[in-house]
Parts: sequence; structure tokens; C-alpha cells
Amino acid sequence: MKAILTLLLAALVTTASAQDDFIRIGMIGLDTSHVTAFTETINNPDAKGHVPGAKVVAGFKGGSPDIESSISRVEGYTTTLQEKYEVTIYDTIAELCQNVDAVMIESVDGRPHLEQARQVIAAKKPLYLDKPIAGTLKDAVTIFKLAEAAKVPVFSSSSLRYAASTQAVRHGSIGTVLEARTTSPAKIEPHHPDLFWYGVHGCEALFTVMGTGCLSVKRGETADGMIEVIGKWESNRTGIFREGKGYHGIAKGEKGDSEVGGFDGYQPLVAEVVKFFQTGKPPVSAEETIELFAFMEAADESKRRGGKEVTIAEVLEKSKAEE
Repeated sequence: MKAILTLLLAALVTTASAQDDFIRIGMIGLDTSHVTAFTETINNPDAKGHVPGAKVVAGFKGGSPDIESSISRVEGYTTTLQEKYEVTIYDTIAELCQNVDAVMIESVDGRPHLEQARQVIAAKKPLYLDKPIAGTLKDAVTIFKLAEAAKVPVFSSSSLRYAASTQAVRHGSIGTVLEARTTSPAKIEPHHPDLFWYGVHGCEALFTVMGTGCLSVKRGETADGMIEVIGKWESNRTGIFREGKGYHGIAKGEKGDSEVGGFDGYQPLVAEVVKFFQTGKPPVSAEETIELFAFMEAADESKRRGGKEVTIAEVLEKSKAEE
């Protein structure tokens, strides 16, 4: 009997250990539908496309009083996290960091991201920042500098990066991309550069297939008054973002053409985030994310100059000078 009890006790301990063997995630900024969508995918084993290996266990409300779509939603999403997913809500980011292994900054407003990230990096927690990585190019550059100095892994991405067709082109399905055009909605929020708020989705897809090497940007309008941004890349390649309905685009490569820029849901991104937390290896480089946001900042500068061409080097140099 004693031997049987010992075996049962050992089995219970083993089961408990297996259940506790997951990455504890804390979410900062509970003012976007991403927090409930991502938590459902991570926490619910019965969810379609469930991503195992992690659990959202902590949250910090955040919220921006001067953005109605933020402050009006934070309480509702917080309640859902507490009641449906048993997430503990903390009053400070410091407290949250003490009780998690990794952090997702979800604040819909990019402006507080730098100060939020600063605290997470100081706590040495791997960090994913939802789009936009920051409210300015300067802040985005600063976040990566802080992370590099502290040796804390950080990455940011829109879910549009991980659509299957876009990833296929990224990995060489049509060879080197010579030209690409992507389209997404580009709703403007007055506290952010024009494309940071929503156009970032289409721009992220564009950079996924074009890669780094953008030299200059020129912004104009389509015949129906929508934003159009034309980027010149090294080796005489061209990448174009256009405002429009839905998410779509086309890439033309050495081996043919392919549709790109679609939206395959949040699960592919969530899977990459969890994998990142497990490995500590960012799937998107700091250089690519910085260049992406420089592209969008250059589009604003081109608009201010009446549609004149603006170099990426110029806006990056300006962001450094402002530090």
C-alpha cells in the first residue's frame, strides 16, 4: 500500500509540474480587441488554432483618455480577461513584471509604448510590442537601443506579416521581388504620424516581401483621393503602399507573380510571439522594423513638402538628432 501511495503522489507531482510548464505572459494596455483575441488563442485549449506553451496570467489596464477608442474600451476588455480567463490585474507595470516571464505591450496608442517598454526592459522580460511599436520614429529607435543595451529580446509586428502567401514570397517562392504593391485601410489618428495608426498593416506586408534596402519615399494620392506611397529600393526595385478597402496586394518577382498582403487571422502572429518567448530569438530584426517606420515617417515628411521625394537616411538622421 505504501508503495502504491508513493507512486500516486509522484504521478500527481509530475502532472502538476507539466501543467505549470508554460510561459507566463503579462499584457500591458487592455484597450484593444487584440487582448481578448490573443488570450483566447493562448489560454483556451479548445480554441480554433490554439497555441500551446504559454498562458496570459497578468494584465495592466493602461488606456489613453484623449483617444476615445482606447479609453471607452479598456474596462470592458479588462472585465473579460478577469472573468473569462482569470487574469490578475496589477496596478503597476513593475508589479506585473514580477509575476510573469514575458510581456506583450498591447496599448492601442503608440505614444506610451516607450515608457512602458522601458520598465519591461529594466525588468529583463522578453517583450513583444503590438503595432505601432511607438508613437514616433525616434521612440521606436530608442526602444531598440534600450533593449540592445540591456540584452533583452524585443520585436514588433503586425499580423499582416504572417499571411501564408506573404510568407511564401518572403521565403523565395517567386525569387527576388522586383516590385510589390500592397493595400490596406489607413484610418488616421491625429496623435500619430498618418500611417502609424492603421496603414502600418499594409506597409508591414510590403516590407515583408520587399525586405530592407528602401532608399527614398514619395507620397501622393490615387485618382480617388486615397494615400499612395511609392518607395524606391536598392537594385532599382519598387514598393508601393496604397490606401484602400481590405487587405491585398501583388508581388512581381524573378520567377513570376504572387498575391500578397492578405489577412489570415491572428493565430499565425500569436504562434510567432509564443515561439519568440520560448526561444528568445526575435523573428523580425530591429533594422527592418526601424526602416519600416522610417518609410512611414518619410511619407509624412513628403506630404509636408508637397509630395517631394524624401530619403530614408534623412529621416533616420533626424530621429537621432532629436535624442
